Amino acid sequence: MGTVYIPEIRNPEFSGRDFNPIYVWLISLVAALGGLLFGYDWVVIGGAKPFYEVFFHLTRASQQGWAMSCALLGCLFGALSAGVLSDRLGRKLSLIISAVGFSVSSLATGLANTFDMFVFWRILGGASIGLASALSPMYISEIAPAGIRGRLVSLNQITIVLGMLSAQVANWLIARPMPFDLTAQEMLASWNGQMGWRWMFGVTAIPALVFLAAAFAIPESPRWLVKNGARIKAHDILARIAGHNRADHEVREIEKSLGAEPCRDNWKLLVESKMFKPLSLAVGLAVLQQWCGVNVIFNYAQEVFMEAGYNLSSILLNIVITGAVLVVFTLVALATVDKLGRRFLMLAGLAGLSTVYILLGALYRVHYHGIAMMALILAAISFYAMSLAPVTWVIIAEVFPNRIRGNAISIAVASLWIACFFLTYTFPLLNRQLGAAGTFWIYAGICLAGFSFIFVALPETKGKSLEEIEASWIR
Repeated sequence: MGTVYIPEIRNPEFSGRDFNPIYVWLISLVAALGGLLFGYDWVVIGGAKPFYEVFFHLTRASQQGWAMSCALLGCLFGALSAGVLSDRLGRKLSLIISAVGFSVSSLATGLANTFDMFVFWRILGGASIGLASALSPMYISEIAPAGIRGRLVSLNQITIVLGMLSAQVANWLIARPMPFDLTAQEMLASWNGQMGWRWMFGVTAIPALVFLAAAFAIPESPRWLVKNGARIKAHDILARIAGHNRADHEVREIEKSLGAEPCRDNWKLLVESKMFKPLSLAVGLAVLQQWCGVNVIFNYAQEVFMEAGYNLSSILLNIVITGAVLVVFTLVALATVDKLGRRFLMLAGLAGLSTVYILLGALYRVHYHGIAMMALILAAISFYAMSLAPVTWVIIAEVFPNRIRGNAISIAVASLWIACFFLTYTFPLLNRQLGAAGTFWIYAGICLAGFSFIFVALPETKGKSLEEIEASWIR
């Protein structure tokens, strides 16, 4: 990968502007391909669902639910494994392992001829999602200059939502038109029932192989190299990013944060009293990102829109619209996270979500059917896309000390996937007992509690180096 060297850095404190932008954005984009595959693999199963269920004769609700949720088990395993793998093998090799997992599992899922093998390969694909969800933001945060770290880590969220849209488009292009009133036997005999669903999973291998090839070209994280005694290699990479003068300063700061001695992460460090604040903040944000409720709009779009009075054809169009809004407002976050700051965006997003949910619940309660419902749903997605969706990943990736970053991020991301499971599992129960109005009012209460949590617990981190953020926790 080509490199343009910066001749000299005038300001040793480094404002975040004196760096090699092409090189930094390229290697960040490669790491963010993990997010693209995360989004694609997570959503693609929705379009394949009617066809693989017929193929594998999944008639019981328990079978259908297991087919949809088994990947979550892999996500949890992958997230928990990310810390150990990345600390022992390095961030780069761990990303390569994730890319291999995506490539193999996508092809094998498409070739599966038994339900047990389908589940096995979906769990492996979930493990790759879990790895990528922890590794991509971790890697980007460790190579990014402080002044643009928010934008670069938010790039991972951009690729996630683009992956989700890509899966929706791929499913639409691959599936051949067919009548809605086909019997199970007719659907099984159709091209969609025999081959279409296989291609939906199999095409994931194309971007996965691109990710795999590109991952070999990126450098190792300089912070991981310093931590493992490879000071010279770390200096060379930092020099490619921001010049030799800045590299000298960065290496000294990293060594200072590590106690000047190469070390390996120790799980015991996570239970030290000084780690309580960053760890509780990251876990709290991970859970809040899921429990704020927006993901039920994507996971249960049919139920949400049907209760709002939309028919099936309108629902399919609405899903595309919500995906487009998600992308647009994630771009808003990308443009503002290093200007307005993490704290401002999170507080604004939670305040907006609370207001929208209160209004949305009121309209559900009076059985209102109209454009206002769609407008409020899109408003909720907008607030989420410019705040909790990307900024949570930014904060999780930057608040932990160099010594424990790998293991700590694993815990935070595992908490996110556990929270995702509970959100997905509880929505039908809440909706049945309380109706859509009561359910969204509960989410409004969670967002208000989250606002208070952010107001008290989240310091502003924009423009600070990872070592400066670390020092602020242990003063």
